[in-house]
Amino acid sequence: MFKVPFIIVILGATATGKTKLAVSLAKHIGGEIISADSRQIYKGLDIGTGKDLNEYKIDNYEIPHHLIDIRTIDEPYSVYDFQRDAIHSIAEITSNDKIPIICGGTGLYIEALLLNYHFSTFSPDMQLRDKLSQMSINGLEDLLKQLKIEKEVEKNNRHRYIRAIEIAIQEQQNILQTNDLEYNIEKRVVFGIRFPREILRERIYNRLIARLQTGMIEEVKNLLDRGTNPDKLISLGLEYKFITQYLIGELSYDEMVNKLYTAICQFAKRQDTWFRRMERRGINIHWLNGLDADDDKINEMLKHI
Repeated sequence: MFKVPFIIVILGATATGKTKLAVSLAKHIGGEIISADSRQIYKGLDIGTGKDLNEYKIDNYEIPHHLIDIRTIDEPYSVYDFQRDAIHSIAEITSNDKIPIICGGTGLYIEALLLNYHFSTFSPDMQLRDKLSQMSINGLEDLLKQLKIEKEVEKNNRHRYIRAIEIAIQEQQNILQTNDLEYNIEKRVVFGIRFPREILRERIYNRLIARLQTGMIEEVKNLLDRGTNPDKLISLGLEYKFITQYLIGELSYDEMVNKLYTAICQFAKRQDTWFRRMERRGINIHWLNGLDADDDKINEMLKHI
């Protein structure tokens, strides 16, 4: 049993300034950051995922970070993989007498780590995948309902639908093997950043336009030019989905911007829903006012650490 003495978590919806705050806190307390972002693990997904490594530099010092750029787009990565990798990173950080700071907006990753979920592994069933790939989105949704899958699956994401169905069928057939990570988190403090909804929507829009103007489209084009399958990029959702559809001629530029903005706002709403669920499951979140200055947020956080 690995004992985790203390971790800090900073979570929040997209565009709430989590990384910047985590970096500032890490400088104050001697911390290192573990990313809890399901897309920042992938190499080459930089602007679209907000992977600005310059953010980790503060006062000529670079805050060490973990679980960024650890997979290629074609390599699978599960919630269990995150849980395992996060525990290994925590062990490394604490052995250096530093404080682990988990920072991100992927609620399932954070919840799995904090509540020590036990997961099962499965073997890819290529025959089943081929069969499911021929089905419509509506057909996949109906099959999900029939299988009574309770896990949240990103709407209209064919790749996620197929994966969820594949796992559910193997669970029913009792052919999965459980991988248990034996650890105990002795103390945790969880902070969340929250903005009024209209202000968050404005932040989302302004950030989207800034990213479009500073190379996000070119980033996706380069991935396509290097041979990345468009369907793979579309399966990643949000920026990579809609920009790919624009580049392959399925959407006009204005349609892409409008649909992407709407999708990001909906995503932020789903994140908030997940965080509320985490609170119902016993994870106490100290909510910080996003409108406060970062120094005020840090002072508030220090009261709880």
